[in-house]
Amino acid sequence: MTDLPRHSVSVAGVVFDQHDRVLAIRRRDNGQWQPPGGVLELDETFEDGVCREVLEETGVHVHVERLTGVYKHMKLGIVALVFRCVPTGGAPRASDESHEARWLAVPVALRSMPPTFAVRVEDALLPTARTRTHDGVIVLQ
Repeated sequence: MTDLPRHSVSVAGVVFDQHDRVLAIRRRDNGQWQPPGGVLELDETFEDGVCREVLEETGVHVHVERLTGVYKHMKLGIVALVFRCVPTGGAPRASDESHEARWLAVPVALRSMPPTFAVRVEDALLPTARTRTHDGVIVLQ
């Protein structure tokens, strides 16, 4: 069993406010804009992980509405589960992981994010969940 492939599981929240803006962070490590998220802890549910990651990275409390997509980074073996969320409290602020956290109009967010993250926002606007693969830069499927 030790020769089985290993995957990392991440979760992210695409959070829309009452003005249809999306919550985004500008990461400290690469300066890119993206929805908040990170590695799922071993002892937490998907929903608890999303709520924790969004709060840690932005200062915003959220309620998870639904799964909007499953994304696999083919080179690194990272599987990301992305959920549509609504804010329930707090205000965007920078964190240890983000230079900025702010509400962006959807068109601005889509232009500001790399394709592999912009597609997650687009998919969160659809009525059903999508599955996609990417190589870290280009969406393959």
